[in-house]
Amino acid sequence: MARDDTRKRGVSQPVEEAEQKPEEPSGQPVKGYFGEFGGQEVPEALLPALQQLEATFLECYKDDRFQREFRTLLSDYGGRPSALYHARRLSQWVGGARIYLKREDLLNGGAHLINSAIGQALLAKKMGKKRLITESSSGEQGVVAAMVAAMVGLPIEIWMGQRDFDRQRRATFRMKLLGAKIRVIPGAGWQEAISETMRDWAAQWENTYYLMCSVVGPHPYPWIIREFQRVIGDELKGQILRKERRLPDSLIASMGGGSCAIGLFYPFVSEEFVHLVVAEPGGASYEEEAALGQWRVGIFHGMRSLVLQDHQGNVNVRRSVAPDLCYPAIGPEHAHLRSTGREERVVVRDPQALEAFRRLCQLEGIAASLESAHALSAAFEWAKRIGVDGLIVVALTGRSEKDLEVVLRASGSPTPAGELRQEQTPATEQ
Repeated sequence: MARDDTRKRGVSQPVEEAEQKPEEPSGQPVKGYFGEFGGQEVPEALLPALQQLEATFLECYKDDRFQREFRTLLSDYGGRPSALYHARRLSQWVGGARIYLKREDLLNGGAHLINSAIGQALLAKKMGKKRLITESSSGEQGVVAAMVAAMVGLPIEIWMGQRDFDRQRRATFRMKLLGAKIRVIPGAGWQEAISETMRDWAAQWENTYYLMCSVVGPHPYPWIIREFQRVIGDELKGQILRKERRLPDSLIASMGGGSCAIGLFYPFVSEEFVHLVVAEPGGASYEEEAALGQWRVGIFHGMRSLVLQDHQGNVNVRRSVAPDLCYPAIGPEHAHLRSTGREERVVVRDPQALEAFRRLCQLEGIAASLESAHALSAAFEWAKRIGVDGLIVVALTGRSEKDLEVVLRASGSPTPAGELRQEQTPATEQ
């Protein structure tokens, strides 16, 4: 596909302009809504907690000392800026556009999650909270949350479904080393873990901060987390202009709740010639995907958004080899971008993601997460569409440690022994 001449508009933007930091939070949702999506669909008892959070965030965002501390920690503790790497061998193998990788996997904790975790931990201290809580599916969120809790000196409790706890033994061991308490819900998954975390927060919100992992939940969480994550796209503008002297044709990221995707996309939303593409999981087959139902407007975990539902309105959890992509809804800002046609969607099935994982390992020597592999698989097809003059940036959201057993099992190789296989009796606190 030939490149539209309008894409040349990206050439004239100076690097300095791309790297400027906003003095105030941008794109504030109107009364808590992005278009028709968002809101505060929560019990009345939680409204004071949300009001306190919004007021504190607005105050801190305008506070130079808060901003300096946040940016210093992003650099000195988080490891920013993350690298932008030209995957030359991968680009040659695809035979289409040039592919760059935004290396969020190189950050402290191994994922983009550190960006919003640092910001929220600072907010919790500012608000005088005495404990942190969160939930975790893949283990990455739990590890990063435990890290920042230790950094700011607050205790943390992490809710996990039994299924996730059992398959993420290495991550749970790291959480415990970092001082976290793990609350395990027997027979449950991520959806139930989020529900239990919400109940915990509702009961103790005056002294507890819920460290949300994605751009989901009631307002102001999706907005706040986007503002903490937008550093990804802000950095990228300067990096790509230095390397290519123009903006990319396409940005591609995987879609669970959508925090890395919105962080990458948001600074480019007004650049209409830049395609914003999300890679969603399609399970093992088309039949498995079709059985889950369709995206419909619904209320889920305190927000009005697009929710995966069957014909009777029942919520269905997505299926994927990538655990962080199994959330049954998308963030309200993503729902708005999709409804207006600004955001495009590509479905990637498990075999395609596993193949992309192997190609990245073998051609570039990079072992990224299976979530990242979904975005990379989408980029392979997208590169062929836009041709050799095209320019694509793919977000690598995290590292592969949590996924190695899944990849080995899928390839027919034996899985490692040791702590991954040790038996442990389920308990409320681990």
